[in-house]
Amino acid sequence: MILRLLLATGLLLQVGSASARRIVLSNDDGLTSNVKALYEALKADGHDVIVAVPCTNQSGMGAAIKILKPLISLDQDCRNGAARTGQRAVGPMSRDGLGPDYFYVDGTPVMALLYGLDIVGAKRWGGPPDLVLSGPNEGQNVGSLVIASGTVGVVQFAGSRSLPAIALSAGLKTAGDDTLDNPDSVIVARLATELVKALDKRSGGRALLPPGLALNVNFPDRLAGATWRLTKPGTYNSFTVRFSSDVDKAAAPRPGVSIVLNGTTPTAAQQDDEAAVIRKDIAVSVMQIGYEPQPGASLWLKRYLRGFFQR
Repeated sequence: MILRLLLATGLLLQVGSASARRIVLSNDDGLTSNVKALYEALKADGHDVIVAVPCTNQSGMGAAIKILKPLISLDQDCRNGAARTGQRAVGPMSRDGLGPDYFYVDGTPVMALLYGLDIVGAKRWGGPPDLVLSGPNEGQNVGSLVIASGTVGVVQFAGSRSLPAIALSAGLKTAGDDTLDNPDSVIVARLATELVKALDKRSGGRALLPPGLALNVNFPDRLAGATWRLTKPGTYNSFTVRFSSDVDKAAAPRPGVSIVLNGTTPTAAQQDDEAAVIRKDIAVSVMQIGYEPQPGASLWLKRYLRGFFQR
């Protein structure tokens, strides 16, 4: 059903405005041009949107949570002036021109999401949102890197609360714009809202996605002419990640994790992998939430270890 729904999305992207939805918009980068552009595009479509993001860039934090650590005050400025040193460690952003819907948390991406859900959203709506959007990230999240992605971690946590959730990731050209007006961010935001409209149209006012499933959406570096493609996470990686003994070659050798561009090309069997598709098109992959096995996996283990389990 979900595959048919997504395949139909390409035919539904030109439909009219989506119905008003309650949306929490989070990410792992903090206040960015991407998140501001998406907020404004969603508001223009009539949605009620809360932005809840980390104070600083938290890329690579996955679904990490700092449990039972009180949030008192900031010991550094938040990214792009969202809040300043000495302010409370969580609360509304103080940067001029943002409005009352922007909030920050001095913590991980999932902690920012939790603040948006449990504090701001609960007070505003008296219940959960209709949709959680994470991103758009400054850089694609494809292949094995999604395991460490804070963008994807937010979506996985939202899905564990039975909330429809979509991870959005853009190219690196959208990064580092302290004026919050990168033109590529506007294009990505427009495309992201097209997907929301298509899902809303298909849902008929019900939940935007089935329970237990989420989406991982990656936009190409070159947005002109890009089309929507249903893809799979697959086995191809745009980058390779490994532990290295000489991460900082300008100084003495230092151990650490390095991320380098994969010099190989996708095989014929990998052409539908999201990491291959993003070279020119928009990749939409279906993700399961958590560690639920594929149908038949438990039965396979029971048969494989016949007599081992008592029940």
